[in-house]
Amino acid sequence: MGENQKIAIVTGAGSGIGRAVVMALYKEGWSIVLAGRRKKPLLETAEKCDNGRVLVIPADITDPTSVQHLFAQTEKVFGRLDLLFNNAGVGAPSKPLENLTLDEWKSVIDTNLTGAFLCTQEAFKIMKRQKPMGGRIINNGSISAHVPRPQSAPYTASKHAITGLTKSTSLDGREFNIACGQIDIGNAASAMTKKMEGGVIQADGSQRIEPTMDVNHVGRTVAYMASLPNDTNIPFLTLMANQMPYMGRG
Repeated sequence: MGENQKIAIVTGAGSGIGRAVVMALYKEGWSIVLAGRRKKPLLETAEKCDNGRVLVIPADITDPTSVQHLFAQTEKVFGRLDLLFNNAGVGAPSKPLENLTLDEWKSVIDTNLTGAFLCTQEAFKIMKRQKPMGGRIINNGSISAHVPRPQSAPYTASKHAITGLTKSTSLDGREFNIACGQIDIGNAASAMTKKMEGGVIQADGSQRIEPTMDVNHVGRTVAYMASLPNDTNIPFLTLMANQMPYMGRG
């Protein structure tokens, strides 16, 4: 590892936003650990990087032992950690709130919130003891961290909670030169937004096709946030398809 080499972990790196962020960081010279539950998509992301600056580590962020292994291997191979992008997330089926099962609720909270917390804990341990001390954590929030979609209580609650985690992480990391920020993304084109091409339910009960934006814009934005020195932070940044129905009422 070069003296000035920067090391990042990206969770949910096998597709969509995670893959776009990996590619953007890679172009900026980062070495990157690709984490996710399924090895094949991670390898497909890694194949887009043409030398040894990527490491694939399948991991389940809801499992503390798996998370500990991910961060231990990162430190073993690269010696330090400069960036964690807490990106991995899932949603629950779109259905009336009272019809959601406890398992459907817990699946979202365990991944989107507890998983991010477990990764943040392990990142703190490394960033506090390494020399030079410090690093950066970027959480993937959502427009849902501000306003809900209909029939999305688990996802919306998890993303509102991520905002609280971001603020606490930023505060608790201050004295250790650990910066923490959040990017709230609206309608970046990915497998998760594919359904928007056929219309999605709106607050007034209607169905509407929503505009999307190129996911590579997200990659470049996260790479910019990551490029800042640790004494500078973007606490919250919203990046959205300009014509999506976020601003306004109804």
